[in-house]
Amino acid sequence: MKTAFILAAALMALPAIARDSSPPPPSPGELVAGAAADEWVTILPDDLLVMDLAPDARGPRRVFIQLIAPPYSQPWTANVRTLAKAGWWDGLAIVRSQDNYVVQWGDPDAEDAGKAKALPKGMHATTEQGYVRQLDAVAMLIDPCGDRSHVPATWLCDAYAPGATFRSGWPIATDGVREWPVHCYGTVGVGRGMSPDAGTGAELYAVIGHAPRHLDRNIAVVGRVIEGMEHLSTLPRGTEALGFYATPAERTPIVSMRLASELPAADRPRFEYLSTEVITFARYADARANRRDPFFIAPAGGADVCNIPVPVRRAP
Repeated sequence: MKTAFILAAALMALPAIARDSSPPPPSPGELVAGAAADEWVTILPDDLLVMDLAPDARGPRRVFIQLIAPPYSQPWTANVRTLAKAGWWDGLAIVRSQDNYVVQWGDPDAEDAGKAKALPKGMHATTEQGYVRQLDAVAMLIDPCGDRSHVPATWLCDAYAPGATFRSGWPIATDGVREWPVHCYGTVGVGRGMSPDAGTGAELYAVIGHAPRHLDRNIAVVGRVIEGMEHLSTLPRGTEALGFYATPAERTPIVSMRLASELPAADRPRFEYLSTEVITFARYADARANRRDPFFIAPAGGADVCNIPVPVRRAP
C-alpha cells in the first residue's frame, strides 16, 4: 500500500516536472537574434550621419546617427543633410554636457552675430507646426490603457499621450488625430531659442539620460544615435548653467560630420534595423513588456515606449 502511494505521488508530480524542464520563453535578445534576414531594413547611406570627434587617449571617437524617416521632421532633416554636405560642422565643437539630460553641439559663437558661422545656401524654413503630423483619418480606434486582451503588443499606454506605437522603425506618440516622434535615450533633436523659433538643425543635441518626454512636441526630433553613444554620454559635464562648458579648452572638437553617402563606397558603414511592422518585433515588444526570462520574478505587464528600443545591428 505504501509503495502504491509513493508511485501515485510520483506520477502526479510528473506534469510539474515536465513543466519545470521545458525551455523558458525566448528573451527579447533571443527573439532579435532569431529574426529572419528579410525582417531587417537597411538604413540608407543618405539617412546616416557619421560624426568624428577629436581622438582621445583611447583612440578615435566616431558616432553614427540615423536620421528619422519621412514624414516626420522633414524640413529639419533636409537642413541637416545640407549642413553635412557643406561640411558645416567641421571644426566646430560639443559645447554642452548636462548630466542626465543632453550633449549639445554646434557653433560656439552662434549667439554672436559678428562671429557666427554662416549657414549654407538652400536651408529650409522651419515652424513649430512641423513638430507634429496631422493624420488623414482617426488612427487610434483602441484604448491601449484599458483592457489589453485585444490590444497589439506594439500599442502602448503612455503617460504623455493617449497612446504610443511604432512607425517605420521609430517610437511615436499619438492622440488619434495627430502623431509625433518622442524623446528617448539617444534621440537627436534640434536646439532652438524661444518660441516661435523652431531651430534650423545647425544646433543639435543627443539625449544622454532619462527620456525627457516633456520635450515632445516642443522641439524637432531628427534622429537617434545608433552606435558610439559612449563617446557622448561619458564626456565631462559642463560647469556653467545647463551644462555648457565654461572655456573653449573644455569643448570636444568635431573633426567632421558627413552623410555616409559622401564616404567612399568601401568605407560606408552598413546598418540595419528590425522592422517594426513584422511579427518578430511584436513578439519582441511583448517580451520587453512581460519579462519571462528566468531572472525575473514579477513581470511588469507593460512598458514605456522608450523601454522598447528598436533593435539596430551592423549589416552581416
